[in-house]
Amino acid sequence: MTDTAIEAAGLGKRFGRRGGWALRECALRLPAGRVCAVVGPNGAGKSTLLALAAGVLGPTEGTLSVLGTSPAAARGRIAYVAQHKPLYPQLTVAETLRLGRELNPDRWDASAAERITAAGDLAPKARIRSLSGGQRTRVALALALGKRPDLLLLDEPMADLDPLARHELMGVLLAESAERGTGVVMSSHVVAELENSCDHLVLLGGGRVRLAGDLDDLVAAHVLTTGPDRDLAPHTVIESRTTGRQLTALVRPRGPLTDGGETSAPSLEELLLAHLRNPEAPDLLLRPFHHAADREPAA
Repeated sequence: MTDTAIEAAGLGKRFGRRGGWALRECALRLPAGRVCAVVGPNGAGKSTLLALAAGVLGPTEGTLSVLGTSPAAARGRIAYVAQHKPLYPQLTVAETLRLGRELNPDRWDASAAERITAAGDLAPKARIRSLSGGQRTRVALALALGKRPDLLLLDEPMADLDPLARHELMGVLLAESAERGTGVVMSSHVVAELENSCDHLVLLGGGRVRLAGDLDDLVAAHVLTTGPDRDLAPHTVIESRTTGRQLTALVRPRGPLTDGGETSAPSLEELLLAHLRNPEAPDLLLRPFHHAADREPAA
């Protein structure tokens, strides 16, 4: 077993000879057995990264390993749910689950798959084409978890679910990860969903990694300060806003903040929005397997 779910070095993906780069010189390391979030604006490369890890796409440059081997070699231990949830529309729910069993005879967990579909009141004889988007998502997740993967790759898995179904299925994912040590890497735009479920975070922007580390460590590395308009040097200012004589800033402190302003810990939403609004903010890459006391930038 490896302690690394996904590791990339100099990873790049270009679409077409004259197309743009979805990822360029991307380097990251995601820990195994954890719930990792990949976030970023549209076009940042989130879907491309997950498709590369699933072996659906091949890299243009650089290297990528999954569970200590190539994506192709790890395919039997990976389950991947793409953003558009590809399923055979002419099959029924029961036939879809039977297909999952026949394709994964050595790993298939029929009870887990059927439990997920039954919880959504999905009739076994209902055809996939007759289901709503949220119902198709539930079937896709049932297929993925029925495979009993060591690593589950999810591209915007809950986007078309209502809040109640999203909460329920996120609970299923977290229980699966905790009970079986299944690693989860998911992209999402729902920050509240990430804050309550994920313990490791990667922020992509412009095809590169801008933030990476355990979620608690990343938040702890920043401080929200409010007070009189002032020079915050030598601290690293991620974002600042001035209203009259009042300054509000998210900073990465270089020592104690002793300038008289009030300080507080930022929320994950405040942290991410500040970095997204300021693409020029310095990157912060923390070692994924260290505690906060051992925090240091990754080489």
